[in-house]
Amino acid sequence: MSVQLSEQELIRREKLAKIKAVGIEPYPAALYPVTYYSTDIKANFGEANKDAFQNVCVAGRIMSINDKGKVFFIKIQDSKGIFQLYVKRDDICPGDDKTFWDHIIKHGIDLGDIIGATGFVFITKTGEISLHTQTITLLTKSLKPLPVVKRDEEGNVYDEVTDPEFRYRQRYVDLIINPAVKENFVQRTQLINTIRTFLNEKGALEVDTPVLQSIPGGAAAKPFITHHNALDIPLYLRIANELYLKRLIVGGFDWVYEFSRNFRNEGMDRTHNPEFTVLEWYTAYKDYFWMMEITEQLMEKIALALHGTTKVQVGETIINFKAPYKRISIFDAIRENTGIDISAMDEAGLRAVCQQMHIDVPGNIGKGKLIDEIFGATSEHKYKQPTFIIDYPVEMSPLTKKHRSKSGLVERFELMVNGKEIANAYSELNDPIDQRERFEEQLKLMQRGDEEAMYIDYDFLRALEYGMPPTSGIGIGIDRLCMLMTNQPSIQDVLLFPQMRPEKME
Repeated sequence: MSVQLSEQELIRREKLAKIKAVGIEPYPAALYPVTYYSTDIKANFGEANKDAFQNVCVAGRIMSINDKGKVFFIKIQDSKGIFQLYVKRDDICPGDDKTFWDHIIKHGIDLGDIIGATGFVFITKTGEISLHTQTITLLTKSLKPLPVVKRDEEGNVYDEVTDPEFRYRQRYVDLIINPAVKENFVQRTQLINTIRTFLNEKGALEVDTPVLQSIPGGAAAKPFITHHNALDIPLYLRIANELYLKRLIVGGFDWVYEFSRNFRNEGMDRTHNPEFTVLEWYTAYKDYFWMMEITEQLMEKIALALHGTTKVQVGETIINFKAPYKRISIFDAIRENTGIDISAMDEAGLRAVCQQMHIDVPGNIGKGKLIDEIFGATSEHKYKQPTFIIDYPVEMSPLTKKHRSKSGLVERFELMVNGKEIANAYSELNDPIDQRERFEEQLKLMQRGDEEAMYIDYDFLRALEYGMPPTSGIGIGIDRLCMLMTNQPSIQDVLLFPQMRPEKME
């Protein structure tokens, strides 16, 4: 495939050739001993301690060049921020030999190049902390120009490149020209670490379960299918890790968790990506009431860790993660928002309600999916503050224990925040006979054409027959939780590399 280069790209390749011609390696392999980051220098340098900043080594990407003839002001961006280099010709090239100055500083370097510099820190006449540069090393020659953006005197972008197609496809450039984007992903890691610490301190054990599975179990979703050549069998990318984690509870672990990369062959929108991250944990001898309380504790902990307060700005709404959260059954939630009581309706009655409310539903889904469609269309978006939607009908929850006091319901909750589901939890079904019957009902739905119906996992049924203690489990959507905690409107803004249609390269 031939690639047509732009005029600027051709010029940069000519510069590259000239740099090599004078014996300078534009991609050196040697270690470069960086001693300070930009923020460290700016936060700590002062006249009282300037002697500590006499032998400084920094490195970063060139973001601006101000040519003053025999003096250059170059601003570089490292992983922490922007820092200015004061580069004087006679310091860089003492004596008569100006080859390096002419071929590198004057005519060789470009915006986007990565350089290293040594020298001493001082304050310029304009009051800017800078490095009085004594040596410069070209560490990487950039062959592709960065997008042109407007920056203030500190190098911060104020005319952002906002085209989502560009930003998500070329995230590496997005991170360079929009440094604030990096903070979203720093906070994502902080969020995950906060959860991991919270669970570890409570005695939970982090584990790994298979991504390639012979049966896509643990959720109602359409899987991705692949093929294993050596075994000559179809395999599925996991849609959930639930059934494997519950096998571990059978095996004698009391509390296990996993940050699971899951895959579902479904639609894409601002809250759905085909590849996503879910935290699931399962705890023996607990129920969904306990799980609601521990979930409240975790959400408070995350908000405090990231923001120092339980009140988090999400769009135009302030979400307060301080416990306790409202609890309401799914039937009461629908009645609260529509005035219609669907709790005693059969499938025909539910379809009539969908028709009345202009909710378009497929003809091959059953009672559970119809209730879910009605709730999603009429009620889900109404719950902005953290709310536990509880006590779902048994048809909606094939893996959940029947309610201890309410016939036809199960002990399940979903945590709604800002109108979206963030977590889904149960008192887990541990009766193997009941579980087999639930799977068989799912099989009937699959035979009707429901592509999201659950497969029968016979090995999991065998595990339950050995005996699983009373258990409570939960799944928390990490990507959606990150959207909330970082105030981002789209899941693509909290995924470093969201799924995109393949680019047509010409």
